[in-house]
Amino acid sequence: MKRLRIIGAGGHGRVLADIAQAIGYMDIAFLDAEFPNLTRSGIWDVIGTPADIDDSAEYALGVGHNQTRIDLLESFPTDLATLIHPSATVSLHAEIGAGGVICAGALVGAFARLGQGCIVNTGASVDHDCVLADGVHISPGVSLGGGVFVGARTWVGIGAVVREYKSIG
Repeated sequence: MKRLRIIGAGGHGRVLADIAQAIGYMDIAFLDAEFPNLTRSGIWDVIGTPADIDDSAEYALGVGHNQTRIDLLESFPTDLATLIHPSATVSLHAEIGAGGVICAGALVGAFARLGQGCIVNTGASVDHDCVLADGVHISPGVSLGGGVFVGARTWVGIGAVVREYKSIG
């Protein structure tokens, strides 16, 4: 049985749980600093705090804030799951770093390279040859033209359009 523990039980964490369920994880639960005051998030249980990690499950970081997510990623004692929604389109020639999340309806084009802990949110498009450094968050509806470079920990806001071969962040 595929088991996933998600650090962070807020909105982004629930998105990860939804993706995990869609791709076949059967045992999904949260670890959140608000436990034991917080015991549910959506339909999933909060079963402990981030201090309760062990090697009995895979882990994902359900934290939307870029710096916090990367700080957690850099200190995390085990590899993180990469979650790709089944309705996303990801080129066979794209590279997705550890802890990456590709949400529903997103597109990641040929030879795009995403660093660790990147989020490509709902309906976003990362075209061919783009490079996203560690901890980048591409918000819903963003369109990156081919060859765009996005620097570490950069957040690209909802609906933004970045022309081809530009560098931001």
